[in-house]
Amino acid sequence: MADPVLPASPLAVMSPCTPASMRTAWHVSSTWRRAWLVLSAALCLALCMALSSLAADPAHAGEAAPLADNPEQEARMMAIASELRCLVCQNQTIADSHAGLAIDLRQQIREQLQQGKSDQQIRDYMTARYGNFILYRPPVENNTLLLWFGPGLLAVGGLGFLWWNLRRRSRMDADAFDPETPDTPEAP
Repeated sequence: MADPVLPASPLAVMSPCTPASMRTAWHVSSTWRRAWLVLSAALCLALCMALSSLAADPAHAGEAAPLADNPEQEARMMAIASELRCLVCQNQTIADSHAGLAIDLRQQIREQLQQGKSDQQIRDYMTARYGNFILYRPPVENNTLLLWFGPGLLAVGGLGFLWWNLRRRSRMDADAFDPETPDTPEAP
């Protein structure tokens, strides 16, 4: 049966009440429903795109933080900040992070540099305030021994296990690797 031509509205098809006209009316009304769904999905998509373009507007972006008056002092600040971990991101330095806390910590470093403190004094201040976790290279202490030597011990242990396993397998008979009998019994 050929598809009917779409009428102006689904109600125009539904006037005669014969079984054939009811099938046609149902087909046309489902076509209208599909068209309505496609149209509403397209409108939602257009609305989402319009809202996302407003959110990406550069007029809403924040201004860059002011740098130190002295470029040499700013370079020292970035060198110190690249050795300190961002407490919010935890996998970035405070020099790379855009978190609010990292911005505040960079400003604290600038202020301490302007007061004439040395790099080590600033690191000591940050460590006293936030603990050894803030340092990307924590000192070798009793509580950091596993951090420093754990990867090496794990690698040596893995290589030792591999050597032991290969040596054990080299001593085995050839029959242990290629048995003459199959693993599954044959069906009669």
